[in-house]
Amino acid sequence: MSQAQTEAPAPPREFDPEELRVSRLRAVRGPNFWRLAPVIACDLRLGALEDVPTTAIPGFNEQLLELMPTLYEHPCSRGTEGGFIERLREGTHLPHVLEHVALELQTLAGTDVSFGRVVESGDPGVWWLIVAYEEEDVGLEAVRQAVRLVKACMKGEPYDIKFAVEDLHDLLESVRLGPSTAAIVEEARRRGIPVRRLNSHSLVQLGLGVNLRRVQAAMSDYTSAIGVEIAQDKDDTRRVLGAIGLPVPEGSVATTLERAVEVAHEIGWPVLLKPLDASHGRGISGRIDNDDAVRAAFEVAAKFSRKVVIEQYVTGSDYRVLVVDGKVAAVAERVPAHVVGDGTHTIAELIVIANQDPRRGRGHSRTLTQLPDDAATDAYLASSGRSQQDVPPAGERVYLRATANLSTGGTSIDRTDEVHPDNITACEMAAGIVGLDIAGIDVLSPDITVPFRENRAVIIEVNAAPGLRMHSHPSEGVPRNVGAPIIDMLYPPGSPYTIPVVAITGTNGKTTTTRLTAHLFRQTGKTVGFTTTDGVYLQNRLVMEGDMTGPFSANIILSNPTVEVAVLETARGGVIRAGLGFDECDVGVVLNVAADHLGLRGINTVEQLAEVKSVVPAVVKREGHAVLNADDPLVYRMRDRSGGDIVLFSTMQPGENRVFDDHIERGGIGARVEDGEFVIRRGRLRIPIATQREVPLMMGGAARFQQQNVLAAILAAYVQGVRYDTIRAGLLSFFPSPSMTPGRLNLLRLGEVRVLVDYAHNPAAVEGLVETVQALPARRRVGVVGAPGDRRDEDIRGLGRLCAVLDHAFVKEDTDLRGRDPGEAAALVVEGLREGGMGEDAIEMVGDEFQAVDRALAAADAGDLVMVLADKVDAVLKHVQKQAPEPH
Repeated sequence: MSQAQTEAPAPPREFDPEELRVSRLRAVRGPNFWRLAPVIACDLRLGALEDVPTTAIPGFNEQLLELMPTLYEHPCSRGTEGGFIERLREGTHLPHVLEHVALELQTLAGTDVSFGRVVESGDPGVWWLIVAYEEEDVGLEAVRQAVRLVKACMKGEPYDIKFAVEDLHDLLESVRLGPSTAAIVEEARRRGIPVRRLNSHSLVQLGLGVNLRRVQAAMSDYTSAIGVEIAQDKDDTRRVLGAIGLPVPEGSVATTLERAVEVAHEIGWPVLLKPLDASHGRGISGRIDNDDAVRAAFEVAAKFSRKVVIEQYVTGSDYRVLVVDGKVAAVAERVPAHVVGDGTHTIAELIVIANQDPRRGRGHSRTLTQLPDDAATDAYLASSGRSQQDVPPAGERVYLRATANLSTGGTSIDRTDEVHPDNITACEMAAGIVGLDIAGIDVLSPDITVPFRENRAVIIEVNAAPGLRMHSHPSEGVPRNVGAPIIDMLYPPGSPYTIPVVAITGTNGKTTTTRLTAHLFRQTGKTVGFTTTDGVYLQNRLVMEGDMTGPFSANIILSNPTVEVAVLETARGGVIRAGLGFDECDVGVVLNVAADHLGLRGINTVEQLAEVKSVVPAVVKREGHAVLNADDPLVYRMRDRSGGDIVLFSTMQPGENRVFDDHIERGGIGARVEDGEFVIRRGRLRIPIATQREVPLMMGGAARFQQQNVLAAILAAYVQGVRYDTIRAGLLSFFPSPSMTPGRLNLLRLGEVRVLVDYAHNPAAVEGLVETVQALPARRRVGVVGAPGDRRDEDIRGLGRLCAVLDHAFVKEDTDLRGRDPGEAAALVVEGLREGGMGEDAIEMVGDEFQAVDRALAAADAGDLVMVLADKVDAVLKHVQKQAPEPH
């Protein structure tokens, strides 16, 4: 026998399940680095479990599959059912197991999700777990439950999977859109209308900016408050309808039992009682024929309203007529919750049997709601001399409720095609006189095909925010797309439902390009909202200060009903952390990709950074435009990911960039600098806009790095239909001043000394700035130099090397050290200055930013230029401006 056959098996290893740790669990709500749809993301740390396959954990696979046999349905990477099980039995990674468990828990709870990924983050010992979700809270809790379940399997401990799934299902029911809102949202999405959920209930925004509308269930922002007030007061409704000759039951209101009895006698038996302003059938009695029944019913109704309506009891089938924008959209016959006897089972048993119907569920989770089995059921049965222990004969229908509400187990039958035209007119009149844009008219009629006046039918209620489930998912008959007429009302055919959305990303120049683009659109007279690293702006007014380049700030602009154009600076941090704040954009601009923020959040290479930024062109609409830098290969490569038209810009002269030239020769749109002039090219068409020397942002041509920003802004405006002369006027009126572009190439004069303040904070940005400084005339060039601490050592040294061409450098350090020790980042800058050839006598370590500025200004003489790489931009600008001499 071989040695392998004779050796004793290795003893089982000891595992500590607590080595598995989850951190930074979050919902990424928009298109993101991993998927162009929402995902749950988290960091997984495995510790000693890093290299442990599932086969090495005794009993793990067996317990997992016993708890979740439906995992057999997962194809995984094998592409066929059972693929995940094969991986499991071969021995797979624990994060991979968590991915599938988190997805399956959501599926068992009632959602339809299948996308999942586990990828190395790039940080040692850290993995990214990514799973899709439909409802954010459910997705987050599913990941937490998945971790608990996997740990239980590792420990060999019991885990109550039934309770976990039920808990997730209950959570889903509490946070998902109700059926009425869902019907409207589904139709909106079918038409490409943006949908944004505004709370954890059913308040939803449709459309964007000036074209947004809001709905909550079947109530819109068109719904009249007065109409709602009338509909909530059943007595007012009856009087208003009766005043225009519509058939209503006789009745009155009482606030005391004695008055209720009097009214019943005045009307004549039979009567019914109902709360004045309750909904969903709460507190409504059945047929009442005597004083004792009035007393009992009054006590119930008074629990829901101080005022109780007593009205004539009318027999007939219960119909709900949905009226939208003055037109009948659907009609349903509503049948109260009931069971049908079989001569064998009790009523209680028949309820249990009926509730096993897969169409029935709790709340609105299914087409039908479960039949009630409660005190109200017992009371209603008792009113007809029955109890749940009775055995009804075969074929007998036994009602469990007096009212036909779906929320209490009722069913619906579509009757839209059967209603008489006269009755359609009557219901449309009822909605109109009450003043509701969306109304549910409740009718009691022996036959809806016969005019109301001929069969003593009555309109008993007009409802605001009527439920739509009975029409969209009837128990019998044709389902009606009732979301369509509501969307037609909110957005009549041909009317706009969105606004132009321009998203701008890149490593350098984003803020300047965003501000310039917004300025160009403002020249058209439109209200522009834009976001930058400085804050959120409406027109040119700051409405929220701070770094606003993520989804939170985008939402501020896109949810503002005055905004006609949105220009959104989009940074890599927000894309990774929370995704984009929009599903689509009309123009996606990518300026460049250079080394910056590498080593953070798992982005360690320029190529990975490009992947993050490529999300912007990836969400450009098919009829939109991706504006890309043809001079940057990483950016140009993003054209393959975009579904929109590709538009290119280049700072190279004709013949120097074959990619750009080929694009133009094929009839494409582009822009570049030709002989010192900004030019739009569209095939053979050449449209001159302005010379570099005319454009203030170019500082007489010295600021060559601004060419990309100007070209990108020109194209973003042009593809959105802004006129050439308007673009030119905008370029000539946009200045790199503290008011228009704070911290971006702000040139200030302090007597005979000029100070250039800029936020440049990575080697690529500093290179462009230094080139500008060298091109500007000056006796000496002095720098206040520093670098953020959250950059790699090599990047900070590189920044220092670029600044070594200055005559003198005052090295400062940011207030926020961003994880560095005091003096560490400054020392790296000094190393770079030395490597670049700057002598020791030209380097001064100062530390504090403002002290460094003061030292530089004190050392500057007439004709000198001081370059300040500012961290606290606004504060530095104010500090420098205070040094200006008093005017004489």
